This record gives sequence, C-alpha cells and structure tokens, in this order.
Amino acid sequence: MDAWTALVLAGVLEVVWAAGLKLSRGFSSPGWSLLTAAAMGASFYFLARAAELPLGTAYVIWTGIGAAGAFLTGIAFFREPVTPARCLFAALLLCGIAGMKLTAL
Repeated sequence: MDAWTALVLAGVLEVVWAAGLKLSRGFSSPGWSLLTAAAMGASFYFLARAAELPLGTAYVIWTGIGAAGAFLTGIAFFREPVTPARCLFAALLLCGIAGMKLTAL
C-alpha cells in the first residue's frame, strides 16, 4: 500500500472514530466505545504508514479528511444544520486539502 492510500484510509477511519465518540455517549456504551477505540488505533496505524510523506502535508490532509467527513456525517446521520456559512467553510477546507495534495507532488 502506498503512502497516499494509507493516508486516505487513516482519514476515513478518523471519521469513523469521531462518529463513534458521539455514539459512545462519553464511553458509556461498550459496543460503540470498542468500535471507537479500534478505529482510533487503525487510523493512527495508517497515519504512521503514511509517514514518508511530508509531516505537515500528511497531518493537514488527515485532519482535513476527518473534519470534512465528520461535517458530512453530522449532517447525514445526526441531523446537524446545513447553512450556507457552514457549507462555505467546509468547501474552503476541501480547497485547503486539495492544495496541500497538489503542492506535495
């Protein structure tokens, strides 16, 4: 697996554990807590596999995928509000992620 694939997988798993944190209700739900911990461990594992990439680039993309994914997950599954301002700032986040990827070549 190449570093970019590992980084994207790490970011997707960050979305899983972020949602798991909400669903675990402060780690009071054992099943969701276990899923959250497993997703955290796997996310960090794949982030470490992507360590050959520049640190700043990898970290920004990892957190960016997590933030954008959590934003979309919140809308889709937790009925969080969709406002023009929230959508604008999520789009700016995605522009930043794309910019970091393009300048890391």
